[in-house]
This record gives sequence, C-alpha cells and structure tokens, in this order.
Amino acid sequence: MTANYAARGKQIVKKEQPGISRNKLLVISGTGWMFDAMDVGILSFIIAAIAVEWQLSPTEMGWVGSVNSIGMAVGALGFGMLADRIGRKNVFMLTLILFSLASGLSALTTTLTVFLALRFVIGAGLGGELPVASTLVAESVSAKERGRVVVLLESFWAAGWLIAALIAYFIIPEYGWRIALVLTALPAFYAIYLRRNLPDSPKFERAGKPKQSFGAKIKLIWSKPYARKTTMLWIVWFTVVFSYYGMFLWLPSVMVMKGFDMIHSFKYVLIMTLAQLPGYFTAAWLIEKTGRKFVLSTYLLGTAISALTFGNAESLSMLLLSGAFLSFFNLGAWGALYAYSPEQYPTSVRGTGSGMAAAVGRIGGIFGPLLVGSLVAKGFGFGIIFGIFCGAIIIGVLAVIILGTETKQLELE
Repeated sequence: MTANYAARGKQIVKKEQPGISRNKLLVISGTGWMFDAMDVGILSFIIAAIAVEWQLSPTEMGWVGSVNSIGMAVGALGFGMLADRIGRKNVFMLTLILFSLASGLSALTTTLTVFLALRFVIGAGLGGELPVASTLVAESVSAKERGRVVVLLESFWAAGWLIAALIAYFIIPEYGWRIALVLTALPAFYAIYLRRNLPDSPKFERAGKPKQSFGAKIKLIWSKPYARKTTMLWIVWFTVVFSYYGMFLWLPSVMVMKGFDMIHSFKYVLIMTLAQLPGYFTAAWLIEKTGRKFVLSTYLLGTAISALTFGNAESLSMLLLSGAFLSFFNLGAWGALYAYSPEQYPTSVRGTGSGMAAAVGRIGGIFGPLLVGSLVAKGFGFGIIFGIFCGAIIIGVLAVIILGTETKQLELE
C-alpha cells in the first residue's frame, strides 16, 4: 500500500512539473513571431521596390497589401477554429511551415499575379499563427503576469520590423528585393526546429478533446455572457488593423511620394521603427499596473493623434517625430490587444473567439491599403487619408471604453 501511495505521489509530482519555463516559452514563441514580422515589415519596402520594377499603379500597390490581409482573414478564422480542435502547438507549427515555404517561393516570382497568390498563402499562415500564439502563451502563464508576458511576446514583432528595415536599407538598393525576401524566409525554418519540443497549452490539454461543433462555438461567443465582449473585440480589431495596414504598409511609399528617394525613405522609416520597442516595453510595464482597458485606449488615442500629425506634417523633422510616435503608440496598442483578446473567452472557444476577432480585423486590413491606393490615385492629400485613419482609431477607443471590461489578473475560464 505504501508503495502504491509513493507511486501515486510520483505521478502527481510529475504531472505538476511545468513542461517549459516562462522565459523559454516566450523566446521560442517570440522567435517565430519575429520572423513573421520580418515578412510583413519587408513587404512594405518591397511594395515601393516592385512598384518601380513592375511599374505598378497606386491601386495595384494597394492590392499587394490587401491580398495579404485577405489571406490573414481566412487564416485567422480557419486556424483559430482548428486550434480549438487539434491544439495550439500543432496549429502553431503548421502555420509557420505554410508561411515560410510561401515566403521563400515568392522571391522567385516574375509577375504580379503569382506574387499576389503567394502573398495570400503567406497571409493565411501569418493570420492563423498570431492569435493562436497569443492564446498559447496566455494559457501557459499565471494570471498575475499573463498580460505582461503576452505584450512582451508582441515586442518580438518590433524586433522583426527592425531587422526588415535594416535588410531593406542595406540589401534592397544593392542586391534587390528578391534577396531580401529569401533572407526573411530562411530563418523561419529555425523557429520550426525550436518549436518541435514546445508543449501545448496546459489548459487545452486539461480540457480534453472538444465536443462542440463550429455552429455551437459561434452561438456561444454570441451568447449573452460574451456578446458584449465579442462586439467590442470585433470593432477594435477592425479599426486597429484597418489603420495599421493602411498606414504602415504605405510608410516607405508615402516618404517617396513626399519627395525623398528610396534609400533615404527606407532610412527614415527605419528611424521611425526604432520607436516600436519602447512602445511595447512601456505597455508591458503598464498593463499589469493600470489594466488592459487603460493601456489599450490610451495607446490607441496616442496613435490617432500621431496619425493626424504625420498626415499633415511638412518638414522632415515633423515627419520623423510624428512617425516615431505613431510607431510607439500603435505597436504598444497591438501588444495590449493581443493580451486582452484571449481573456474574453473560456478555453473551449478561446481559439475560435480570438481567431474570429482577428479575422474581422483582417477585413479592415484588406480595405486600408486599397483605400490609400484609391485616394492617392484620385489626388487626395495624405492629411485627409491619415485623418480617416485617425477617425477609425477613435471609434476603437470608444468601443474599449464603453463596451470593454477589465480582465487584469483574472483567472482564465
């Protein structure tokens, strides 16, 4: 009997041992996140480069960013649902492989049509990975540090953008955009290697195999306890993604259109991008002190003001200053949003709920770049264009304040 008791005790101890440390989970998850950001970041510079090489119109330039977002919408919805069925880790691996292969192949394209098709596939992998990654990390750390850790996960996005900006500045003018794409795609395979031994979310594993159908999950996230939260998330995600992809995918091109040559434009965007890191770190520090609602609404408001200022800036110093603040506030808001979204739902539908919100956001990402291309083609100034993005972000701020509930340090259902 004593032996049986001791054996049971060993089983209990084994079960309670964490499969992976918080820092290791953060680094492994964040590495893949960083390489995803490198791809999205390099796309903004490649749009400016292929516009010259392929003689693209502003409308065609807008489609490059929008097709990426169409893929992200499909990926966020499909892979979000799949993550609730086969696990967070499995989807995490699948999306990264999909994204890496398509990104490498896109370097070989010679026509806009094929490039757009591959950008759709890349977008699907990227759109599926991001909400699933934040869900996995959120479910794997304690409530008291969950928000900070998820925001720190998002900070790897800034590192990826910085690397993309460096590659664009040093590689594209000298060696071309194809080499830049290869350089951003190859390291992602290292992230796949790192993730082989990554454990799945303990909450997902304890919950067991899900029995709910897709229809039942949709019904649940729109049931009375969650309808207000879902409405808030969908509005915020739409306005944030609409403005982000409308503004940031066009930043290098905007600088070119304001009269700077490509090399100087890339350098100036690199300088603006440096402000993303302190944006994340300050948001990570504040989110467990002041709460999700305060950080998200404050940083979004800062984004709106910065966007309006950038759109109307005339001097180089004002462009750089307002662009830096735009990066600081917008990326800090992104970190808070990724921390906030998984906290709205129970484990059984967390992947579906977060994925659907992200999918709705990606619909905004489709229209943002297209809007800029269309308005530029019609002769509208950047003051009006960025004013539209400012207004959209204000709507997101109001949604957080009016409809949002505070989730700071609450245990996940």
